[in-house]
Amino acid sequence: GSAETSASVAFENVQKCSPKCLCLLLENISGLTEDDYTLEVIPEINVAVATFLKRIDTEEFIRKFSQDKRVKEFKMTARLLELTQTIKAENLPDNISTDYITVYFESVRSGGGPVSDVQLFPEENSAIITFCAHKGNT
Repeated sequence: GSAETSASVAFENVQKCSPKCLCLLLENISGLTEDDYTLEVIPEINVAVATFLKRIDTEEFIRKFSQDKRVKEFKMTARLLELTQTIKAENLPDNISTDYITVYFESVRSGGGPVSDVQLFPEENSAIITFCAHKGNT
């Protein structure tokens, strides 16, 4: 993989696998320990996001993870989270909360990632979403 590879991997369809079980799978497959990554589970949308604090080949990890027998039984999938710094969301429903936006944009279906900030502009039904940066050398 290139140096630009994301340090975050999103796991979809995690409802059959407890966070503890997911951590064990992740550690077994990557060879990392619990100090080497963070895991955030978003149960409302059956997604978990792992952010690797220690540099690993995330593409290789995803390939191994996807081939794992247990992972196949759970029907889970894993993919890289590609992060753009900020995006503008428009035509939002009235009375939408920043929490909802955060969860939505951390959702894998929308190609998101860990959100560091949401600025809501209710009068124009838009928001600016800022993602956590995962840059190697800034």
